[in-house]
Amino acid sequence: MSLLSARGLTRHFGGIRAVDGVDFDLEPGEIHALIGPNGAGKTTLVSLLSGRIPAQAGTITLAGEDITRLPAHARVRRGLAYTFQITSIFPGLTVFDNVALAVQGGRQPGALGPTVEAALARVGLQGMGAEVAGTLSYGHQRLLELAMGLALAPRVLILDEPTQGLAAGEIEGFKALVRGLVPQVAVLLIEHNMEVVMDLATRITVLTSGRVLARGTPAEIRADKAVQEAYLGA
Repeated sequence: MSLLSARGLTRHFGGIRAVDGVDFDLEPGEIHALIGPNGAGKTTLVSLLSGRIPAQAGTITLAGEDITRLPAHARVRRGLAYTFQITSIFPGLTVFDNVALAVQGGRQPGALGPTVEAALARVGLQGMGAEVAGTLSYGHQRLLELAMGLALAPRVLILDEPTQGLAAGEIEGFKALVRGLVPQVAVLLIEHNMEVVMDLATRITVLTSGRVLARGTPAEIRADKAVQEAYLGA
């Protein structure tokens, strides 16, 4: 059984078919990349999966449970974390308090202090809990966002453009961090950096004009003529 599954997922905005009958499966413990040109429907698709916007048609299941009509916060409690939804940092608060706010909205808060410290340690921000989030470097702010997501103990973690603005060394650290999340966490990665995609992903789904153009392993996607023409370049 797929951990996260969508069938016939549809969302139109006026005459624009942002997501048009998409089928999608995220398997337990995999890193699955979602790629495509600008306007392909990637952000709309993950917004539908996470509950940020409602689907007009189709179904979404998480571990076999139909979550199509559940609001975003209910999906978070069931283990689906989306970085853009729950991890926009509060620059005036401390690093600790940013993560604590995420934990308090999660499905299994547990002991607040240890949970926060464990999340910070997991992303390499141990000892930085007292620092004001807005004073962190951009790379550390992105790590803080990731810590906020991990603090929820998700089964599915959706990362939307996580390496944007990161330096080369920071990207290498990010890739090592994501590899360390599986198999406990399944990762859906929306990313324009194709080197990161090809290096990290177990499988790739390519969207164009709101529809699935191709899906397969990195090698299969790299060799796909239709993908080359629509997105990767020959």
